[in-house]
Amino acid sequence: MATSSAEYIQHHLQNLTFGKLPGGYVRADGSVVEDTTWTLAKSGAEATDMGFMAVHVDTLGWSVFMGLIFLGLFRYVASRATVDTPRGAQNMVEMVVEFIQNIVRDTFHGKSPLVAPLALTIFVWVFLMNSLKWIPVDYIPGLAHAMGLDYFKIVPTADPNGTFGLSLGVFILIIFYSIKIKGVGGFVHELSFTPFKHWSLIPFNLFLEILGLLTKPLSLALRLFGNMYAGEVVFILIALLPFYLQWGLNVPWAIFHILVIPLQAFIFMVLSVVYLSAAHEDSH
Repeated sequence: MATSSAEYIQHHLQNLTFGKLPGGYVRADGSVVEDTTWTLAKSGAEATDMGFMAVHVDTLGWSVFMGLIFLGLFRYVASRATVDTPRGAQNMVEMVVEFIQNIVRDTFHGKSPLVAPLALTIFVWVFLMNSLKWIPVDYIPGLAHAMGLDYFKIVPTADPNGTFGLSLGVFILIIFYSIKIKGVGGFVHELSFTPFKHWSLIPFNLFLEILGLLTKPLSLALRLFGNMYAGEVVFILIALLPFYLQWGLNVPWAIFHILVIPLQAFIFMVLSVVYLSAAHEDSH
């Protein structure tokens, strides 16, 4: 475990990484990998050396787990829903569904049976992943260390790989619907003649439009990651303070996240719907 403040911070910000190490690689504990092998990283340097194909097991695992909680909860409520006396979890789910329906109705101007369920999934899933931030920073990593795992982060949205995965899914849908609604020719024409409609400015238009298109998933991912990562760092820094100061700062910061956690889920969801709405607009 970490023995200094710097090591403590680095330890809590390091993901549990599974990847490939080449034969002859000298590991953090001094052992040498005889043959190319897939293994868990024992240090941040090892995780970096594993390269692009390495997988953050904790981010992937907690993302799937929160997704299963979302599906299980909504399925449970739907299977026991009643018209006469709705209460408890049913009331909560109905409020969330109605809230998302109103947002989509006001924001999305196309016609698609996918967008409202997608918006609901994004909002609830991101909210659940963000809500893991309320668990004290030492609880899960301490439990993981007792099980023999060197690193274990539990907030998937504090990992850029997790947020970029979400935004990439939205980006693929943007491209798909842009081509489906406008056609390949219409989509290319829109990129070529926006904002200036003269043929001589096509290169300039393409540069602006493609850059704007690529910044959509980038802004989605970095906004969510930046807010969650910054909050995680603050929680870690508070944990380094003497015990009598921790509660004085940790509780107000956790209460503040009652606003931050759903707000970031809401922003990610709304921007996704706005981008998909723009993809459904036929310039012809």
